[in-house]
Amino acid sequence: MIGPFRGSEREYDLSTPLLDTIVTPEDLRALSENQLRQVADELRTETISAVSVTGGHLGAGLGVVELTVALHYVFDTPRDRLIWDVGHQAYPHKILTGRRDRIRTLRQGGGLSGFTKRSESEYDPFGAAHSSTSISAGLGMAVARDLDGRKNNVVAVIGDGAMSAGMAYEAMNNAGAMHSRLIVILNDNDMSIAPPTGAMSSYLARLVSGGTYRGLRETAKQLAKKLPKFFYEKAARAEEYARAFWTGGTMFEELGFYYVGPIDGHNLDHLLPILKNVRDSGTGPILVHVVTKKGKGYAPAEEAPDKYHGVVSFDVVTGAQAKAKANAPSYTKVFGESLIREAAKDDRIVGITAAMPTGTGIDIFSKEFPARTFDVGIAEQHAVTFAAGMATEGYKPFCAIYSTFLQRGYDQLVHDVALQNLPVRFALDRAGLVGADGATHAGSFDVAYLGCLPNMVVMAAADEAELVHMVATAAAYDDGPIAFRYPRGEGIGVDMPEHGVPLPIGKGRIVRQGNRIAILTLGTRMSEALKAAEDLEARGLSTTVADARFAKPLDEELILRLARDHEVLITVEEGSVGGFGSYVLNLLAEKGVLDRGTVKVRSMVLPDVYLDHDKPERLYAKAGLDAAGIVAKVFEALGHETPHQARA
Repeated sequence: MIGPFRGSEREYDLSTPLLDTIVTPEDLRALSENQLRQVADELRTETISAVSVTGGHLGAGLGVVELTVALHYVFDTPRDRLIWDVGHQAYPHKILTGRRDRIRTLRQGGGLSGFTKRSESEYDPFGAAHSSTSISAGLGMAVARDLDGRKNNVVAVIGDGAMSAGMAYEAMNNAGAMHSRLIVILNDNDMSIAPPTGAMSSYLARLVSGGTYRGLRETAKQLAKKLPKFFYEKAARAEEYARAFWTGGTMFEELGFYYVGPIDGHNLDHLLPILKNVRDSGTGPILVHVVTKKGKGYAPAEEAPDKYHGVVSFDVVTGAQAKAKANAPSYTKVFGESLIREAAKDDRIVGITAAMPTGTGIDIFSKEFPARTFDVGIAEQHAVTFAAGMATEGYKPFCAIYSTFLQRGYDQLVHDVALQNLPVRFALDRAGLVGADGATHAGSFDVAYLGCLPNMVVMAAADEAELVHMVATAAAYDDGPIAFRYPRGEGIGVDMPEHGVPLPIGKGRIVRQGNRIAILTLGTRMSEALKAAEDLEARGLSTTVADARFAKPLDEELILRLARDHEVLITVEEGSVGGFGSYVLNLLAEKGVLDRGTVKVRSMVLPDVYLDHDKPERLYAKAGLDAAGIVAKVFEALGHETPHQARA
């Protein structure tokens, strides 16, 4: 382990004298190879220190420290394009590429993104926060380079589970049929396809990646072509399988990639010569299989890679992560426990997730019902259609996927679920703004993209108690697809029901009764609406607060009553334009309410921009979706510029 710990107080050594001389990869390339081991050790120390302050993705980055150093040393970045898949692995890369002075602003408001981001640095040629895009993007860059007649390298680093997604294989299939020079680094940090076997593995990898072997292979190919076709095909297949026997990688060879590996991703003496050979190779796609250990060099992360994949701030010496003062259960936990209660009553209920069991609460369900839990990997498209298949056989699948990740399975949602009216239940975690993960993980669009689909029922929980009832509602609903959305983080501390009760489909509720202003909310902005109502009441404006519960079907009776009995109707939601507010406006227009001019209607939605990472409460305030913003919108509708100009 790096560190080291010294003395009775176990002081952790955070000195980084060699790393201090590096601002950009050009500085790194000015060093000698025998200095790179020290650079890697110091880079690992700095990564641990920075993430201990900011929180973020730790384990994956620690696993690629040596690989990051080697890639920037061997390749001429940023002229050579280096693409990190997902971005979980990219913190060491950020430190080496001119961003060390800002690394402790990671995932903070106004600070560095937790993922690669084109607008942040020329060393980030492609933004990534959803997995398995690197090979597709890399191939596009490589083909563009060829069309321009340029000679730079394109390197895609894919790993951390991203190879479980079909998109990666679609890209490889396409790349294998082309002649563009593309280098793919498979960072195998979980379950090795073919684990390295020490010096012999390294020697073979260097041998087959070298120009001599490749030259002899090409010469042999040309000679073999002069033989009868039967002998040529046999010789080619014999060479392929002989090499695959010693090195592995037959699958990648079949996809048209030249396979090198597996190699130890923490041994710079192995990495450097192989990467140089690959850099100097000829045409065609090459895959280098690198085996790394998630959390490498930090004992707590090595021993519990799942707990240290994503972390909050932690103590560097002990590894203990800071615990927030919880006064209410998280929505994720409420979902998992509610699903267990429903599944205990109905053995047809199953849980499905796409590589996010902990993030969605399916891990809680799996402990109770392991045989009824299915983690399909990073494969949202497959997850949706897999759920559809189970639904055809009478099962009740709960497909738990982040709102932002379900976007990846949209065609399957439309064609395989909604069109066939199959009763798949979609549990959409991370609805609304998520904070530190930023725009790539915000659940901004699901109400809009789900609500436009025939047969779909869409619910949004106003608080953790409502979520319990919505899980029960989904379990009881068999007439077609149904979705319910809920945010990241803790609930608001309401009393929890002992068990869920199915809600009447398409019916909302009045939470607070007034007679002049009506605030109709969808989702967890209801708590802010109640605060706004208190403020408005104090200013002499009697205010109703209603919880729509359903974005589809709408509670038409409730909405029309609110419009008839109030001077102002405000809709509030944690989603984009085109969602709940748009549906309400469409209803009011169709019913002729807007023509009569008896009510002033305003829709409050997320702004039509991608909001960067920050604390959720700051983001909602910026979007105007807090109590102050709601009050301001009411006075705007009344014709007053500010609340202070109100006439009681």
